[in-house]
Amino acid sequence: MTDAIQTSPGVAEADAQGQLAAERRSLAKRLLIPTQVLLVFIVAFPLLMQVYISLTWWTPLDGDPWYQAWLSWNWFDNFSYMLQDSALWSSVGRTLLFVAIAVPIEFVLGLVLAALFYEGVYARPVLYSLILMPMMIVPAVAGYIFFLIFQQTGPLNAVLSTVWPGAMEVNWLNDTTRAFVAVVIADVWQWTPLMFLILFAGLMSVPEDQMRAATILGANWRQRFFRIALPRIKTVIAIAIGLRVIECFKIFDMLFVMTGGGPGVATESLSLFLYKRTFQDLEWSYVAAIGITVLVVLSVVTAMLMARVRKKGAA
Repeated sequence: MTDAIQTSPGVAEADAQGQLAAERRSLAKRLLIPTQVLLVFIVAFPLLMQVYISLTWWTPLDGDPWYQAWLSWNWFDNFSYMLQDSALWSSVGRTLLFVAIAVPIEFVLGLVLAALFYEGVYARPVLYSLILMPMMIVPAVAGYIFFLIFQQTGPLNAVLSTVWPGAMEVNWLNDTTRAFVAVVIADVWQWTPLMFLILFAGLMSVPEDQMRAATILGANWRQRFFRIALPRIKTVIAIAIGLRVIECFKIFDMLFVMTGGGPGVATESLSLFLYKRTFQDLEWSYVAAIGITVLVVLSVVTAMLMARVRKKGAA
């Protein structure tokens, strides 16, 4: 009887704490309701609307509101037409080519800069700010800057004229190959700093004691970097490359300002193709089908990348 009386305050206190915890969880759920409702309207509703539109032939030119798109229901005809659209696949090919050229260059330059900063360079704080500055510029503004640089009477030709005799009057943005190269250069200039920032952060996480031990054992900087530091940031490298591949695949602002997809369609990316089909041709249902497909593909690629990263992290 005495033991029961002595334990009663402890039991009562535990019950009070449990009730308090339950009330806190209930309050947290109620506070999350506005956010959840907002996410439904921001994410879920547009996504469901896009799926609905993609299964019809609806266009604003029909004169019917979007919720009556079922009047022109076609099931999966838009998706089957995608397989036959040569213009679409050409834009996908150009986008993949852009990704295959720009991302490796950005990775190599970012890794070199990260290695130099990791070993130590003179005036590192100042250089650090200067290197990261291009990343802070709005892509449309960066595109306009390079649009001016690559003009026939722009500063690039003026500088080249001092090297080669005679005036350089190259039409950089009026030639299919040179325009593509110019766009790649602009993207590399702006987004190499992001690759450098991610890789440098990864290198800074490498344990210093291992690097000191390697130095004491006589390893030079190349051996320390390639045999100790680089293998330890494989996960960081995978994340950096994955992010840049996804972002390069969505490139729009810079291309739109620099070339508008031209000359012809030489620099027309998938995003520019979708823009033209949306606002020039008003093929909204077809664009919705393409958008759903791109979303699914990029989601699968991202999921595979994250699974690989988690697997390496667990190992």
